[in-house]
Amino acid sequence: MANIDPDMLASSLRRLGRVTDRDIGDAVEQAVKACVALFRVTGCGIMIADEQNTLTYLAASDGPSHLMEEVQSARGEGPCVAAFVTDDIVTTEDLRSETRWPSVTGTLAGVGIISMLGCPLRLGGVPVGTIDVYLDRPHQWDESEQAALARYSDVIESILAAALTAHRAGEIADQLQYALDYRVVIERAVGYLMAQRRVDAVVAFDLLRRAARDQRRKIGDVARELLDTGTLSRSG
Repeated sequence: MANIDPDMLASSLRRLGRVTDRDIGDAVEQAVKACVALFRVTGCGIMIADEQNTLTYLAASDGPSHLMEEVQSARGEGPCVAAFVTDDIVTTEDLRSETRWPSVTGTLAGVGIISMLGCPLRLGGVPVGTIDVYLDRPHQWDESEQAALARYSDVIESILAAALTAHRAGEIADQLQYALDYRVVIERAVGYLMAQRRVDAVVAFDLLRRAARDQRRKIGDVARELLDTGTLSRSG
């Protein structure tokens, strides 16, 4: 990933900031393609939370980026999921030697996704998704690169904010609104599971997610029931 020219970044941010009155799908597609060109990464993808508070594919610059999103969504782990759950930037230098996410590393590395950087997307301070970039070679992401992607995420957040008020973006808007409405209760339930089962936040979140899927219920309802009863029924 090349050093980012501050003037080029500012120019790109201003240009993309003007797309929020267009179709939301077109806007995010333009944003991921611009991200690849600006940051000189191999690929970029955007994920947002659905009604299960599971990250789902929204846009990708190429096939591996699409797979990067889909695999992490299905398995419930990976740097993008970790960035969303912890509300913080997550990096990996080389997935081939990564031990944090064993269920996804082989698949991703197999299609040339070697190093990754995941950055949370927020609305009103609440994480609702991630923007993620990858390189097809090992790379140590430095602080300037992380800060630059975080700044770029501001544009994506403005596009998502527009989705909340754009009538033609109903499904996306509904997903975002649900993520906003239920984030607090989900975070409390994750904290409860962390203490009860002595696991980290990502594992606790996946337990909650799996229970919601097993019961075919919304994750917010399962989280509230857990806090009321102290029991996560039908989970692993």
